[in-house]
Amino acid sequence: MLRSLRLVIMMLVVGSVLPATGMGQSAQPLSDAQREQFEHVAKAIHKSLASEFDQHAIGFDPSVIGLKPRNKEFDPRGLAWADAAIFEKGLSWALRYNREFTPADIGLLEKAVRRAGERLPQVQPRNPTWFARRGKLALGYVSKVDGSVQPYGLIVPKSYDPDQRIRLDVVLHGSTRPVGLSELKFISRFDEGDDENPSPPDQPFIELHPLGRVENCYRWAGEADVFEAIADVCLRYKIDKDRIVLRGMSMGASGTWHLGLKHPGSFAALGPYCGYVDTHKFSETPLPNFVKVGPLPEHQELGLHMLDSIDYAANAGVVPAVACMGEKDVFFQAHVLMGEAMKREGLTMTNLISPGTGHVIDPVTHAEQMRRIAEHVAAFDFRPREVRFVTWTLKYSECKWIQILGMDQHYSRAEISAKVVDDRVVIDELRNINRFSINMWRLPGRPKTVRIGTSELTLPNITQSERTATFSRRGDRWELADVVEDAKLTRKRPRLQGPIDDAFTSPFVCVRGTGKPWNPAAQAYADASLRRFADEWQHYFRGELPIKNDTEIAGDDWELLKNRNLILFGDPGSNSWIAKVLPQLPIQWSKDSLKMGGQEYSSADHVPSLIAPNPLTAHRRYIVLNSGHTFREAELAKLNYLLFPRWGDWAVLQIDPSRPAGEPLEDKVLRAGYFDEQWQFMSGRKP
Repeated sequence: MLRSLRLVIMMLVVGSVLPATGMGQSAQPLSDAQREQFEHVAKAIHKSLASEFDQHAIGFDPSVIGLKPRNKEFDPRGLAWADAAIFEKGLSWALRYNREFTPADIGLLEKAVRRAGERLPQVQPRNPTWFARRGKLALGYVSKVDGSVQPYGLIVPKSYDPDQRIRLDVVLHGSTRPVGLSELKFISRFDEGDDENPSPPDQPFIELHPLGRVENCYRWAGEADVFEAIADVCLRYKIDKDRIVLRGMSMGASGTWHLGLKHPGSFAALGPYCGYVDTHKFSETPLPNFVKVGPLPEHQELGLHMLDSIDYAANAGVVPAVACMGEKDVFFQAHVLMGEAMKREGLTMTNLISPGTGHVIDPVTHAEQMRRIAEHVAAFDFRPREVRFVTWTLKYSECKWIQILGMDQHYSRAEISAKVVDDRVVIDELRNINRFSINMWRLPGRPKTVRIGTSELTLPNITQSERTATFSRRGDRWELADVVEDAKLTRKRPRLQGPIDDAFTSPFVCVRGTGKPWNPAAQAYADASLRRFADEWQHYFRGELPIKNDTEIAGDDWELLKNRNLILFGDPGSNSWIAKVLPQLPIQWSKDSLKMGGQEYSSADHVPSLIAPNPLTAHRRYIVLNSGHTFREAELAKLNYLLFPRWGDWAVLQIDPSRPAGEPLEDKVLRAGYFDEQWQFMSGRKP
C-alpha cells in the first residue's frame, strides 16, 4: 500500500499540477485535470492511512476512518498515525471547501501530499524522526468528540530534557474565518520538516498552539480541542502539569479569559493580550461588521452566564492573570470591565498598557508580561491552603481540591470559600450549593475534620480508591454523602448539566430514524435538521458528523456507542431509540399530541427538542432530541461572540408540513428554556 502511494505522489510531483503558463498571483479555479489529480492522491493517502491502522491495530479510537479500536492501551504509533493524517485532513478539506487557489495555495496542497508521503512510512517504527525534533512541529490527534483528526502546532526548546519536567505554555490564536485551507495554512506556520533543526529556540517551556477548530473563541468543541491537545502533548513530553500557562492575543485572549477563569485549577498563570470578556458590551464596539446584541429572551440571558468570563472574575484570586492592552485598542474597554469586576471581588487586576498602540502585540509590553508570568509560575502554590471559587454552572465545577456537585439553581451565582487551618478544613461561605466534594489527595497536609457552617464532620481516611469526601445538605445541616446512592440520583451534575449545545463537547453520535414515522412532516424536519447539522459541523467544527441509522446500533456497536451522547433524530415511530427512552423523558409524545411544560400541541406540526440524561446508560451520558447546535450558520459565519445557547435545555418547535423539500430549514420556536436541577420543567423561574 505504501509503495503504491509513493508512486501516486511521484506522479503528482513529476507531472506538476501548475499550468504551463502562469496563473498570476490571483486565485483561480483548478482545472478539471488538476482537481482530479489532487482528489485521486487524497483518496490514495486516505486509503493508506486506513490500511496502516487496520493492519497494525494502532491503539486509539479511530472513528474518523470508521474502524473499531483493537487495543485500548497507549501506543505511540497512534500518535504518529495522527501526525501523518493531519496532511490528508487538510488536503481533503481544502478541496472540499475552496474552489479557487492562488499559486501559493497550490504549493500548500502539493506540500501536504509530500509531507503525508514522508510521514506515513514512519508510522510503524516506535520512534519516528520528528518525535525527537526540537523547534517547530506540526502534530495531530484524533478527537474523542467526533473521531476527527485535529492539528496543533508545537515549539520544543533546544534545552528540553525528556527526563526533566518542563513548563507548558498554551498559546491561543486570534480570529480567522474558517475556509477550506484553514488547516493547511495553520499547519504551514509550524511544519518545517522532520529533520533535525540546527537552531531551535532557547526558552524554558514548550509552546503549544491549538487550532481550536478554527473560529469559535474556544467555546464548545473548540474548548474541548484545547484540553485534548494538552492531553496529547502530555503523552509525548514530560510536562509539569502544575506549570501550565494559558495565554493568547485578541480572540486568543478572550479564550484565555474564558478557559482560564472557568478552569482556574488547571493553569499556573494567564496572559490575555487584548481580549473581550462579555457579550453585550463587546457587541457595542463601533466596528461596521459588529452585530449589537440587545435585550434577549430570559433563557438566552441566563445562558450568557455560562460564557461571559467577566462573571468568573473572582477566580483570578486562584490563578494569577497578567493582562495587556494597547492604549489605542478599539477593544480597550473590555479590560476596563474586567478590572472593575475584579475590584468588586476584592482583587486588583494587573493590566499592562502599551503606549500609543492599537490592536497589536507590542514586543516591549509582551516581554514584561512574560517576565511577570515567569515570576508567578516560579512562586505558584499548586496546593493552596485557601480556595475561593465562583461558578454559574456545573460545567465549570472544579477548583484545586474543591468540586461543586449540586446547585440549587443553574445560571445563578454559586460560591464556596474554603481554607485549611491546622488539622481542619473550614468552609464558612456556601452560596447556591447543596453538594460538593473535597479531594483529600490534593489537600495541603492531612486534615482530620471539616467544619461547614455549624456542622462539624470527620473526614474519612484516604485510600487509593477513595480519595474524595462528598458532602450534601439536608435542611440547614451538612452530612457525609453516600457516594453509591448519590450516583443513582437523577439530577444535574458535572458533565451532565446541559444545555443542548453541551452535548457536542464530549463524544457523541447522531442516530437517524429509518422506520415509518408517526407524522411525515416531523420526519422531514428531523431529516433536514440532521443534514443542516452535518453541513455546519463539517464546515465550522472541522469534522465529519458521526451518524448511524437507528437499526445499526446493536450488540458490539451498542457497547461502543453507549459511552457517547446519543443525538436522536425523528419521532417515536421512525426512530426506535426515541421510542425506548421516551417513557423516562419529562414529555408526553403520541401520534396525535405533544405535551411539554404543561402545554399541549399537535404532533402533526410540532416536534420537541431537548437534552436529558440517557436512561439507557444509567444517566451517565446525554440524550438529545432533534437538534444539533442551537446557533446556526447565520451566527457561525459572522462573529464568535454570537455562539451562545439559543434554546437552553428544551424547545417546542412548530413545523410547516407544506415546506418544499429543497427550501432552507427555518426554526419556529414557540417556547424554550431550562429544566430544573432534577431535569424537570420549572414551576418557578420563567422558561
